[in-house]
Amino acid sequence: MTAYPQDIFKHMNIHYFQHVSFEGLAHLSQWVDRPGNKVTATRFYEDHKLPFVEICDLLIVMGGPMSVNDESDFNWLTEEKRFIEKAIVRGKSVVGICLGAQLIADVLGSRVYKNQEKEIGWWPVQLTEEGKRHPLMDHFGASQEVFHWHGETFDLPTGAVRLAGSKWCENQAFVYGKNVLGLQFHLESTTESIAQLLHYCHSDLSEGPAVQTPEAIAGSAAQLENCQYLLEQTMNKLISIK
Repeated sequence: MTAYPQDIFKHMNIHYFQHVSFEGLAHLSQWVDRPGNKVTATRFYEDHKLPFVEICDLLIVMGGPMSVNDESDFNWLTEEKRFIEKAIVRGKSVVGICLGAQLIADVLGSRVYKNQEKEIGWWPVQLTEEGKRHPLMDHFGASQEVFHWHGETFDLPTGAVRLAGSKWCENQAFVYGKNVLGLQFHLESTTESIAQLLHYCHSDLSEGPAVQTPEAIAGSAAQLENCQYLLEQTMNKLISIK
């Protein structure tokens, strides 16, 4: 395992965006919970208060069942996108997961739209040739089984590097510059967070070639430990190589 100087991860101002009550940091809460770190949140389902972007060292944008195109239903999306854009322009580290990755893609000028198939459950992603060479992904296997829950996808932003794709979704991971990472899949998942998705988003489980049953989804919890390791290593590398 790669060793990192511990002061890399201390004394960071970390802010995260949470869109619904049942999609929080999950395993990421353990990674951000280090002595000296200040962790704050905007929970858009409760309030829309945003910090000054200048004080953020790391912005984490979580998932959610809404679309980035639903600004008429969720008017805070406009303000959220503006904040993400400011964070990227100012060189802050930004990580987006699922909806978060789609928001980053949207901010960078790409189209976000309905995917040909919903991708829900445990499915492999494959690293691209660029992904195999990229320092952010050198702890991944060429093919890696991870957890998915999404019905939309996005075009790769101009200037971004595509790191991974899957059979059902071409753009699964990308990096923009050294400080911006988008992950369509969920490395942060825990047994509890998956149970929450199964409860609150059960209606998403319509028949489809890339939609697993609730039993198959819940029964693959043995994969979680590896995904959580991959998440921690990815976050460590994003911060250290910035």
